[in-house]
Order: sequence, then C-alpha cells, then structure tokens
Amino acid sequence: MRILIATDAWHPQINGVVRTIESLAATARTLGAEIEFLTPEGFPSFPLPTYPSIRCALPNPREIARRIERAAPDALHIATEGPIGHVVRRYCLNRRLPFTSSYMTRFPEYISARLPIPASWSYAAFRRFHAAAAATMISTSSLMQELSNRGFKNLVIWTRGVDTDLFRPDRAAALDLPRPIFASVGRIAVEKNLAAFLALDLPGSKVVIGDGPQAAQLRRRFPNVHFFGPMAGKTLAAYLAAADVLVFPSRTDTFGVVQLEALASGVPVAAYPVPGPKDVIGSHPIGALDDNLGAACLRALTISRDACRAFALTHSWESSARQFISHCRRCKPIAVEMSFTEAAG
Repeated sequence: MRILIATDAWHPQINGVVRTIESLAATARTLGAEIEFLTPEGFPSFPLPTYPSIRCALPNPREIARRIERAAPDALHIATEGPIGHVVRRYCLNRRLPFTSSYMTRFPEYISARLPIPASWSYAAFRRFHAAAAATMISTSSLMQELSNRGFKNLVIWTRGVDTDLFRPDRAAALDLPRPIFASVGRIAVEKNLAAFLALDLPGSKVVIGDGPQAAQLRRRFPNVHFFGPMAGKTLAAYLAAADVLVFPSRTDTFGVVQLEALASGVPVAAYPVPGPKDVIGSHPIGALDDNLGAACLRALTISRDACRAFALTHSWESSARQFISHCRRCKPIAVEMSFTEAAG
C-alpha cells in the first residue's frame, strides 16, 4: 500500500509532527506500507508572522497536482491544516478523491495566544477543513471528546509510539550540573507555557532543550537556566536520559511525544493535569500531575525510573503504524488519472 502524506511541517523544523510522521514512515515499511511525503520543499516561502524561524510555503496548485500524480498513492493523508494541506484538500475535493486527515496541533489556541482572534472562530474554520475527510485522526480519547463536543465528525484514535532503542537510560550524558536536573524539551514559544516552569523555586538545575521565538526573552529573564539549544537523535536521547525529571508545562499540546521519549529514557514526567499529560500519564506511577507544577516536580523525583522504562516499552511505533494504516484503508484505492493542468483548473 502506498500512502502519500501531505504536510506543512517539515525539515528544518524540529517538532513533534515531524518526528511523528518520520517514525511512522520508518515503521510502516516493516508492515508492507510505503509512505511518501508531499512537503514544502521546492516551493517559495515566507516567515510565519510572530514565528520567523518557521517558514510558510506558497504551494503552486499545478505542482501539487503533479506531485500527487507522480506518487500515484493508494491513499492520501493530510497531516496539517496549512497551505500545503489546503491545496491538497482542494485537489481531492475537485477530483472527489477520499482522504484522511489528522488533528496534531491546537492551532486555535496558538493563534489566539498571538492575535486577537477568538479560538471559537478558528475552531469553526478547522471543523470545516476536517469535515471533508473520511476520517480525522486524533491522538487521545480526551481530545476526541473535546473536538466531538465542538462539532467535529468522523474522529478516530491514532496513538503515538516511541523509539525505545534510541531513547533509553544507558544513553545518559554526563552533565556537570547540580542535581536534581529538571529538563524541558520542545519549542520555546508562548503556547508552551515554559515560563511557568522556569519561574519555579526548585533545587538543583533547570535545563531547556529546544529553540523558538521566546528563546532570547527567556534567556534574559532567567539567566540561571541552562539553555542548550535544539537537539535531535542520539544527542537529544543522551541529554534527556541525563535528566531527573522531564517538566512538561504546556497546557495546549494534543499529545506531547517527548513524554514517551522521557519515559523510555527512565525519566518521570511532571505536568499539569490537562489533556495530553492526562492521556499519557493518567494514573500510572510514572509521573506527577498537579495544578501546582512545583509540587509535581518534587513528587516526580520519588518515582521509579525502572517503572517509567517498563511503561514506555508497551508503546511501540508498530502499534501506532498499524492504527494509521488501518484508518487510511478507509480511503478506497485511488487512481489519479487527470492531468495536473486539468486538476489545477
């Protein structure tokens, strides 16, 4: 089975969406499915307002059509609601081709955090976007319930996995910092609520791995925090395993795959009791959820690292990939026959 994933999130971005779909593709190959990507590469772009390090593509509909025809997919999945996603959606609707989509980012909250636009307006637009999909994939049951209450239809669960060979306790780097080490990993942006963690009065050291539009501001505001910049692969795995607690201060993430990466590294999680952390941690003895984030951080220090690792071993990318492929089969095999010139018109 050939699946084409259309995504606005792509390299050089380092985020959960990119890591998720790349891990998915690698695992899908072992299950007999080939995943290709339709990305912003090759299109002109402009810096995203309020987030200049992320560039927004200006896709050409004819080129989008040509790429779809060249891929000749059996199923088409739209991973993001950006310009690439919108042009691919329009192509599918014009051709009456079924497609699946996924809701991977809380863009309505992100938009309202930056601009005076009510989240309800954005949700209406996103609801319309996903309404045309044969199925919209959601990472957690609590997010599914929330979106269902907002009028979204055809929702299905697509869980996440973790690479337990890459993220593991024995990869820990030797960090010459006072213990305990509380670490945060991810995009440094207002919607991640990182300041709530950095302002806490905690023993030991605070470490931030990642980059983003708030990085310079937070470096000035919290000079005692260790900002290590963006990391990936074995370097990220080594620094993450060196932490004593992963602090996940976001209240808006749909999942937060870094939580599973920390747990696979034997590192417990401290977070707010909100969707994402509640779905990953729940009542399992692998993290501490509390509206008092400082209390959660201190309580997480008492959690068994072995229990964290054991939990992560039950969350494979194979299970995640099987779910994804099953949902894509809702789209009957498609034969893209029309020329890209006709499709663009």
